[in-house]
Amino acid sequence: MTKILMQDKNTRKRSRKVLGAIIVVVFCLLAAIYVVVEKSGKWLVVNDEFEHATWAVILDGQSANMERNDYVADLKAQGKVDSVLILGRRVYRDKSNVDFYAEDFMRLGKFNPATIFLVRHDDPSTLSEACTIIPWLKKHKADTVLLVTAAPATRRAKRIFETLSGDSPVYVTADIGYKQQYIADAWIFNRESRKSWLREWFALAHSYLDLAGAYPLSESDSTYFSKIRSIAEEEKDEPVIDLFNLQKSEEKPEKELPRDTVAAPAPAGDSAQATSSSQASTNNLK
Repeated sequence: MTKILMQDKNTRKRSRKVLGAIIVVVFCLLAAIYVVVEKSGKWLVVNDEFEHATWAVILDGQSANMERNDYVADLKAQGKVDSVLILGRRVYRDKSNVDFYAEDFMRLGKFNPATIFLVRHDDPSTLSEACTIIPWLKKHKADTVLLVTAAPATRRAKRIFETLSGDSPVYVTADIGYKQQYIADAWIFNRESRKSWLREWFALAHSYLDLAGAYPLSESDSTYFSKIRSIAEEEKDEPVIDLFNLQKSEEKPEKELPRDTVAAPAPAGDSAQATSSSQASTNNLK
């Protein structure tokens, strides 16, 4: 009887241990799920606070709503950004995304075209874009550079630029608040946010492989052979003609001159002839 009681006690102890272990495992799984769902989405986003940046770099990839243009144009109007570098890939034979970006940007305010620079390129990735413009930024002694990209790509973009730039310039990133593409604290409930979350985590992991053994670039390391020019410089070489306003001015009717209320005087020859004929008729009456 005693042996049976002892066996029951041991069985109960083992059951309690197994139950405790299951509870601990479940708790750990729930904590891991919480971290993945709640923290991993926010961790991709780096929102730095800054008062002023000498350059704002708008990386390619913004949506048709031009949300990055709106964000930088607002900063430039407030005086928080001095100059803007707009990047765009080639999309047609002789057309680049930057042509459309720049046209839209200049409509957002009265900006000095000498402070808006255009970068036409065929770079397929953020890493390639960094290799394109970092030597140019170093050549122009850039101090603080604001990188404007999609919110979940901010951590990856900042790490790429900092790794390839070394000590200077200093890079900051910002969450531009475009919720249609990514919601950091509720990404799991939105289809586009889930896609962005998955894509950016894979891209971030792959960037560690890409940057393994990378060294900071210098001014002489430029892989970009086309000129990076301002809108003002491009307008000098290729003046922009507003065909719409030109056509409108040509179609505008000429103003009619006011009609004279007094009859125009007759020519001298006609008046003399009229005088002689009146005298002749007077003589005939006599």
